[in-house]
Amino acid sequence: MIPAIVLTAGLATRLRPLSLVRAKAAVPVAGDPLVRRILRRLAAAGVTDAVLNLHHLPHTLTGVVGDGADLGIRVRYSWEVPVLGSAGGPRRALPLLAAPTFLIVNGDTLTDVDLPALVGAHRSAGALVTMAVVPNTEPGKYGGVLVDRSGAVTGFAGRGSSQPSYHFIGVQVAEAGVFAPLAQGTPIESVGTVYPALIAARPGAVRAHVTSAEFLDIGTVDDYLRTSLLLAGRGHGSTHGRGARIDPAARVERSILWDDVEVGEGAVLRECVVTDGVRVPADTAWHGVTLRVPDGDLAPGERRIDGLAVASI
Repeated sequence: MIPAIVLTAGLATRLRPLSLVRAKAAVPVAGDPLVRRILRRLAAAGVTDAVLNLHHLPHTLTGVVGDGADLGIRVRYSWEVPVLGSAGGPRRALPLLAAPTFLIVNGDTLTDVDLPALVGAHRSAGALVTMAVVPNTEPGKYGGVLVDRSGAVTGFAGRGSSQPSYHFIGVQVAEAGVFAPLAQGTPIESVGTVYPALIAARPGAVRAHVTSAEFLDIGTVDDYLRTSLLLAGRGHGSTHGRGARIDPAARVERSILWDDVEVGEGAVLRECVVTDGVRVPADTAWHGVTLRVPDGDLAPGERRIDGLAVASI
């Protein structure tokens, strides 16, 4: 199987304030860091080598992944200062990937897409890029990929567009030649600045692989909470992190606790996300909020209550 780069360098502004505590790909989804779930899926599909690009809170990623040995996959790291984006990141990682063809996997999504089938479709079509997509049933939330009857990507629609489109689910196969001409170390916000030019120059070079795979989003705090509760409800994880201590007289409902959280006597949590090391005061009630230990300035929308940084979900 071809190697993969997992895009984990972003600032994750939509996930704040959670992403002030950990990098997005390091947040525990039903008790297991998202990046470990992604790498485990890659290893199960036969991927033996992966690269993570790093920028924001890199220690939170390296600390939960290491060299990947316990996941059955060799992991190396591509450091970015400044952050290079979804096109500049793969360009910088080309020497580590050392392959003409590789997977690019977004570090903020979970999907069970059939990777061997995706790679097979890419190779049989002779494409330069093949994007895994599903029908876009939420155009008000997601931008879309425009695809013709042959499966070629013809363009991209903005969020809210009425054009029939597909939703990119965060996994694609690409040829190194797509990124090699880009300037090394130059920030390029996204492949959205590269692929349209490629489509114009070589129609049919970017293709869509339409699938019925499941797609679980971690993009916002609300997405994160729903996905974590869903997976825990299926028995694929836990709502409580390592070292969590809940007083017998406390009540915790539909909430996610990270590591080393303590919930005091009589405290009530409902539909909350409680981040690492928080001590929830006794006899307090919280509903639909994030709680974190304030370690500097508050994020927009946060306020200090009972010594905690609190924001509505």
